[in-house]
Amino acid sequence: MDQQGFVTLLNEDLQSEYRSIVQYTQHVATVKGPEYQNIIEELKEHLGQELTHATTLAEQIAFLGGVPTVTVPEIPNVPDGAEALALDLDLETTQLERYRERVAQANELGLPDVAEALRPLLQQTQDHVMDLQGALGK
Repeated sequence: MDQQGFVTLLNEDLQSEYRSIVQYTQHVATVKGPEYQNIIEELKEHLGQELTHATTLAEQIAFLGGVPTVTVPEIPNVPDGAEALALDLDLETTQLERYRERVAQANELGLPDVAEALRPLLQQTQDHVMDLQGALGK
């Protein structure tokens, strides 16, 4: 893979972060019930972190000579509690796998600074997966 291919993948990751921001915004507002009270507070924290992830990705894309995408993928409309959280878990699990790949790819391309910039995204996404797994009893 060359640097341009890597930038393309980073832009796909950026689109995924945009989806997270919109999806979490909906879920924070629509998921109701006392059994979800704690996870809603966690989702609010996740939401802020997702915005930071998107900003970091956009900065790295620009640093590598690319143009950050403004495309937001289609987002399923799932306001039901457990179903919404399962959707969030699926998205975060996919992002976790992608960030593991991105850190390795950045190192392979001789971009250790980019790998280090992406490492916090990897750690926070892993935390999101664990939070959602706990909320869903997985």
